[in-house]
Amino acid sequence: MVKSSKHLARISLAIMGVGFVLTFPLSDSKIIALLHGGFEAGIVGGLADWFAVTALFRYPFGIPIPHTSLLTKNRSRITKALISTLENDWLSKKSIQDKLNTIQMTEKIMNIAESELQSPRLNKTMATLLSQMIVKIDVQKLAPILSKYIKEYLYSYKTQQLLEATSKKILDHQLDQKGLDYLLVQGEKWISKEETKYKLGSMAVAALNKIELDGFLQFALKSFQSLINEEKMGKIIQNLISNVIHDLQDPNSIDREKVLLSIQTFLHNAGDNQALIEELEKFKQSLLEEWDPSESIEKILIDVQRKLADYIQNSPFVEAHLIPLIMELFQSLKGNQEKMMAIETWLHTQITNFVEKNHSKIGRLVEENLNKLDNQTLIDMVENNIGKDLQWIRVNGAICGFIIGILITGIEMLFTL
Repeated sequence: MVKSSKHLARISLAIMGVGFVLTFPLSDSKIIALLHGGFEAGIVGGLADWFAVTALFRYPFGIPIPHTSLLTKNRSRITKALISTLENDWLSKKSIQDKLNTIQMTEKIMNIAESELQSPRLNKTMATLLSQMIVKIDVQKLAPILSKYIKEYLYSYKTQQLLEATSKKILDHQLDQKGLDYLLVQGEKWISKEETKYKLGSMAVAALNKIELDGFLQFALKSFQSLINEEKMGKIIQNLISNVIHDLQDPNSIDREKVLLSIQTFLHNAGDNQALIEELEKFKQSLLEEWDPSESIEKILIDVQRKLADYIQNSPFVEAHLIPLIMELFQSLKGNQEKMMAIETWLHTQITNFVEKNHSKIGRLVEENLNKLDNQTLIDMVENNIGKDLQWIRVNGAICGFIIGILITGIEMLFTL
């Protein structure tokens, strides 16, 4: 386009020159003389405007005529003026802030986000990003932190509260009766074994041998020992204990009721048993001091991390759960003008602060980009963008000069009549 307008400017100047030459020998005719004056002025106007346009960018005919090649000579001043205009007029802080104040950014951002959230491509991208974020979590560093918090919580948890809660749970679910029944069943299994009989008999005989009595009682004891051996003694004890177990297993047994009442009374009063609480507290402290759950927690976290990342990546988690949650949040915000205004104010404040801190970078960026261009590149860039209009100045100069030349020549002819 610039080349075609340059070509047109040359043609207009050539027409003026040819017309001037052709009409020169025939200037005796008034009409020809009139045209001759027009062509002469057209040449002057065209050449003058050519000189003016050329002088903006380079030396005419390569001759360093003063006040020519204005763009290259005044490059620094032009650059500063351009930067000043950008910073103080076109892109001033106030103009940017005033424009921002006319934009409802929160609503626009939400509308764009709602539209984009329906995109399957975005859903897949979000799932990938979430999975990658989860995988990037360093569970090796996280495990000791969690271990520390768990131990601190257990240290601080009151043993009395735990004991009272446990006792209440046992009583509410009748675990005292179930526990007693379980112990009785296990005791019955143990007492019915043949080896138990011999063990009890051996223990009883050994205990009798250690008893020392005086006179007749010692004689009676020796007589009893001569009548019974370990097997018989064990059988007697075995039958005795078995009878006691069977009695305690009977729901209507008075002894069973007494045992359960004793257990229940103990459980009811467990929270007030300071000696028991102190012992349990010491036991808890010793366990926690020796316990280091970091390794176990790390293994659990690694497994959870892997499964969670895989679940998010390969399931409709994002579109089924995350997107509806975000959409619900947007709707909630849109219905709350106070929150919307608070977000809008926050956004404007952040952008205003950003503009305040980085406004000077606009000028520096323009200056840096202009400084990267050499003179010829800059001239070519300007000519390519506004050269068409500049070339039309040359055409208009030739045409206007032609018309003005005719008028001046006509006026001269009038005065010579």
